[in-house]
Amino acid sequence: MAATGTTRLFTLLATVVRVVAAVIGALILAHAVFVFFEANRDNALVEFTEGFRDSFGWFTKDLFQPDDAKIGETINDALAAIIWVVAGSLISKLIVRLAPTSSAKA
Repeated sequence: MAATGTTRLFTLLATVVRVVAAVIGALILAHAVFVFFEANRDNALVEFTEGFRDSFGWFTKDLFQPDDAKIGETINDALAAIIWVVAGSLISKLIVRLAPTSSAKA
């Protein structure tokens, strides 16, 4: 059974959504690692990942506030990264389910 052009388009869109969400999650997780190991915040890579965290992980900022601020920020960042990866995967699966099925004639 050959896939129709529309089905291929939906599959491509699902793949793009999954990859973009995974990249965003990975960059937020990298920031969590930088925070945990106390990387130099003036470093360009740390600033770059912090910008991603502020833009795409704002919804978990200050969610947990333990006594150690470093641990709190690491947990909040890791949670945002997990949410991005899971949400991207779920949305990707939904897109694939919405793809029209090809009707093959025998």
